[in-house]
Amino acid sequence: MKTLIAPSILSADMTRLGEEVESVLAAGADMIHFDVMDNHYVPNLTLGPLVCAALHKRLPDAVLDVHLMVSPVDPLIQSFAEAGARRIAIHPDAGVHTERSLALIQDLQCEAGLALNPGDGFDVLEWLQHRLDFVLIMTVNPGFGGQKLLPSCIAKIEQIHARYPSLPICIDGGVGISNIATLAQAGASQFVAGSAIFNTNNYAETISALRHALSSAP
Repeated sequence: MKTLIAPSILSADMTRLGEEVESVLAAGADMIHFDVMDNHYVPNLTLGPLVCAALHKRLPDAVLDVHLMVSPVDPLIQSFAEAGARRIAIHPDAGVHTERSLALIQDLQCEAGLALNPGDGFDVLEWLQHRLDFVLIMTVNPGFGGQKLLPSCIAKIEQIHARYPSLPICIDGGVGISNIATLAQAGASQFVAGSAIFNTNNYAETISALRHALSSAP
């Protein structure tokens, strides 16, 4: 399964956001990850669809990967799809009818993902896998960037991969050079990295180091 690296702009310099996104794409990033928080579902307030639309206008070929940590979720699915999102992940407890919300994402020509928090089980995947293009595993509790990965989440990645081997697993939270190979070995193939990339001086070297670490995974 192809590995993908998605820098999270939550850790970017917001005063230079367009330049930051151009820089990480030029450095080899596969996608740009949007952490959308509403200060309700999670304790923080971040980016809205107008920012997504502005980046899509500036970089129309960039894959904008939107993680909606909001409730209710359906209105923002529509807004971000119209703003240029190519992938949208939602939480199963953020709306009333998760299957309908995932269907809406796909009807709007976006890839659909289900996001699971560290304390969430994954039995829900059995009933929703027909609607999923990927599953997003949170390896930190959502709401803030720069957190350390919770080691207990690795077993969940392994179990999901064993049960759903064809379902791409994306990891969000505490991903870095020191642990990305372990996450890949557990079954992940897509990796969101925020501070691990944006807090370095050379994005190309950092993304190259992440890929080199991935190449060492069995």
